[in-house]
Amino acid sequence: MSSENTYNMPAAAHPSLQPGRVYRTRDLSRWGANAPRLAKRLVREGKLTPLAHGLYAHLRKGRFGAVPPRDEELMRAFLDGSPFVFTGPERWNALGLGTTALFSAPLVYNHKRSGTFDLGGRRFVLRRVAFPGKPTPEWFVVDLFENARSAGTSPEMLADSLRRAMAARAFESERLRDTARRFGSRRTQGLVERALGDRKPPRGEDGSQRGRPVP
Repeated sequence: MSSENTYNMPAAAHPSLQPGRVYRTRDLSRWGANAPRLAKRLVREGKLTPLAHGLYAHLRKGRFGAVPPRDEELMRAFLDGSPFVFTGPERWNALGLGTTALFSAPLVYNHKRSGTFDLGGRRFVLRRVAFPGKPTPEWFVVDLFENARSAGTSPEMLADSLRRAMAARAFESERLRDTARRFGSRRTQGLVERALGDRKPPRGEDGSQRGRPVP
């Protein structure tokens, strides 16, 4: 090889990777023209750990060894920065409405994907449904009503528990009513109204429902 060719060869890229961060293959293009080849090299060097679906993690070192990336970081990279929210039993059970269900995988609402996905040894259930930008406790209440059977209860039992919770002012009534109208089925709206002590038909005729696919 001529000295001129040797001089013109680019130096091996040494990316400044952030511990605990998950990277998509194309994220590495900032450090080299051939991102897939760079990813393979970084895996060989132990700087990246392959997960799945073109994702790689730069593991953080903890006291007892490498620390897996946080679930939120996995979702951020997998959904390419698109909004998402974690819901399911962990959030529902914390509402104090009597549920104690457990799921084998976190439930994630988002705007891009539906299905079950394995990422870095973790399983996630994704559903493409509508959700607010900043979920409130009242939204999780409505979400629980919509998923009552999966949570091991019934909407009617939840309504009784919610009525007691509202007597203790556990949730903001107007916010709960508005959230039910925006994200709940008509049945959920009616049960929430009943729990709030208002048996009149819920307002709103658009028939909006939380589980409807995002346009």
